[in-house]
Amino acid sequence: MPFLNFLKKKAMKFFHFYLRICLIIIIACGVIACNQTTKDAGTSDTNFKLITYNVWYGFTKVPERKEMWLKWMEEQNPDIVSLQELNEYTPEMLSKDAERWGHGYSILLKQEGFPTGFTSRYPIEDIQKFMEGFHHGLLRVKVKEKFIYIIHLHPSNWKTRNREIDFIISDIKGLPRGSQVILAGDFNTFSSYDSIFYSHSQLEPFFNARDEAYNEVNLRDGKLDYSVLDKLLVSGLVDLEYKMRSPEYQFTGSFPTLIEKEGEHGDQRRLDYVFSDNETASAVIHAEIIADDVTLKLSDHLPMVVKFKK
Repeated sequence: MPFLNFLKKKAMKFFHFYLRICLIIIIACGVIACNQTTKDAGTSDTNFKLITYNVWYGFTKVPERKEMWLKWMEEQNPDIVSLQELNEYTPEMLSKDAERWGHGYSILLKQEGFPTGFTSRYPIEDIQKFMEGFHHGLLRVKVKEKFIYIIHLHPSNWKTRNREIDFIISDIKGLPRGSQVILAGDFNTFSSYDSIFYSHSQLEPFFNARDEAYNEVNLRDGKLDYSVLDKLLVSGLVDLEYKMRSPEYQFTGSFPTLIEKEGEHGDQRRLDYVFSDNETASAVIHAEIIADDVTLKLSDHLPMVVKFKK
């Protein structure tokens, strides 16, 4: 009997030890799974982060800045990215870049001229490419039930920009009723919300000189044109950067930056925007053009970052 009791005690100790090991393994697996889920989710469990960025000639002008840009993008850890001026890019190049910031999905509009592109942490659905009627083309995708337009409007003709935006508005109207919509990119035009910041009248002479020298059509009757973005506002879309401005807001514009380029580029102006429908806009918790010591030297445009509640 004493020997049996001894065996029972040993067996009980072993059983308790076995239970503790199993419990440790279960907890460890849970932590790993949680960490992976958080990594896959992006910036946090509650935020959905968008970046739009015109990267200037696909890094062909100053190739050495690309690695700095890739590191910046990696640090930002976005969920979706709208890119403009991916000059000389291939789909494989964009896919490789996207892997740096954790995205397994990407699409390039085209390979000639000034392509736009899009990358995502989540599957990209319903890819639509529009070329006819657009100077640079238009890319539309669907991610997580949101229709996203990657924008790059005509750089120097307000009439063409109006035709391009008319097509976009018409396409939005053709989406299923109640669709969530985001427009993100380089609109190459002005917002009436910013008109007070252009009251110095320094941009009109700059664009007038370009219109005369290069046969461009930047000015409308000698003035800056606000009609393109006004059409978006009338259609019910929301300018997210403007919506989130604080009382302490200071205008930086999104172009030009401190990067060295040939020629004259005019005074500060906002050319890069993110618009959305009202429902999507109600989920915005942060929207900002990032102007700091790093971004001012990465491209001739500044990036815009928007965070949504999931």
